[in-house]
Amino acid sequence: VQLVESGGGSVQAGGSLRLSCAASGSTASIGCMGWFRRAPGKGREGVAAIRSDGGRTYYGDSVKGRFTISQDNAKNTVYLQMNSLKPEDTAMYYCAASATCPPMYALASWNYKFWGQGTQVTVS
Repeated sequence: VQLVESGGGSVQAGGSLRLSCAASGSTASIGCMGWFRRAPGKGREGVAAIRSDGGRTYYGDSVKGRFTISQDNAKNTVYLQMNSLKPEDTAMYYCAASATCPPMYALASWNYKFWGQGTQVTVS
């Protein structure tokens, strides 16, 4: 599975961005897609995840109510709509894919085998 993110950029606080993640390859094996981020000097944080079957979603506490994850299975693409952005949302954002999506570990990075290269989001 190959993952390519797009949509990052610079935005002022309070603004919005939409990230996209296009999957290719053995996409039928994907059970869960997730977004993670890593801010300078911090560890990787699970932002949001979505099950490929049915679309159940999971969110990190810091983004609940502001970010929305969605998917277009026909396009093998997952989106992350980010609203009300804050400076603390500044980070490199990564898309990831996993074969499984257990609710307790949907935002655990170790659950994901495939990763994109990342897209930078800067909020000032």
